[in-house]
Amino acid sequence: MPHPPNEEPLRVAVMGAGAVGCYFGGLLARAGHDVVLIGRPEHVRAIEAHGLRLQTRTFDEHVRLRASTDAAAVQGAGLVLCCVKSGDTEAAAQAMHAHLAPQALLLSLQNGVDNAERLRALLPQPVRAAVVYVATEMAGPGHVRHHGRGELVVEPGPGGDAWADALRAAGVPVEISADVHQALWVKLILNCAYNAISAIGQVPYGRMLAVEGVAETMQQVVRECVAVARAEGVAVPADIDATVRGLAGSMPLQRSSTAQDLARGRPSEIEHLNGHVVRRGQAHGVPTPANQVLLTLVRLLEHERRAA
Repeated sequence: MPHPPNEEPLRVAVMGAGAVGCYFGGLLARAGHDVVLIGRPEHVRAIEAHGLRLQTRTFDEHVRLRASTDAAAVQGAGLVLCCVKSGDTEAAAQAMHAHLAPQALLLSLQNGVDNAERLRALLPQPVRAAVVYVATEMAGPGHVRHHGRGELVVEPGPGGDAWADALRAAGVPVEISADVHQALWVKLILNCAYNAISAIGQVPYGRMLAVEGVAETMQQVVRECVAVARAEGVAVPADIDATVRGLAGSMPLQRSSTAQDLARGRPSEIEHLNGHVVRRGQAHGVPTPANQVLLTLVRLLEHERRAA
């Protein structure tokens, strides 16, 4: 699926080449764009030796592309996909700062609702927030497995939209929408409802809802999230409950990113998911007991894994 011959290939850097970054970077490289993945040493070694194994429902290929452990590899990129964990946003911005091209466009493909703002506070380049709906996992070093979906919803802004056409041509549905802040909150609510429970039980979404009490717990989490969102001035769509229920059907095999982090003994993003809702609830005087319990349980599991 190479890019059209009359179009110049994009130069793309993926900062934080985990499951999300490898999936989108791999699709762009497969379409003929010049992509470098910046990630962990074990993934970089595997990609340098064999290419990125990109396993989807429709193909399973090794895609040749560049890989590095050094943030300086963003140099020369016109498009930077920022895919680091929310807790690493500031560190990633500082590491990239001296190497970014002046007009490079950064897309924040991250969980949480404030990463684009945090990047803008540290970088002069244009930054646009994106909401990512994709089920992926790293199945081994240099091996990304795609379970379903894969669309992006991106806020309008500077930097032009030629990159969006390139992504679409590579097989990534892209929507430019002025309602990204609302969409980020909807994604946050989905993450708050699923991530911690999937992590605590180490179960995929499709099996979660079969357990007695899980659906009711998720409903309580969603009610608290909606109350906090409204206090923040965000209008949550009226069909949010149906959206939450429907996610398990669209991603039945997916384990949450929090579950994957805990299984690998790595810090999760729970502080930027349920933790964000708890903190903003406290700021507005909105009770969030269900979110607080899930946050505390994941913190406990993280603590025990660090101790081990």
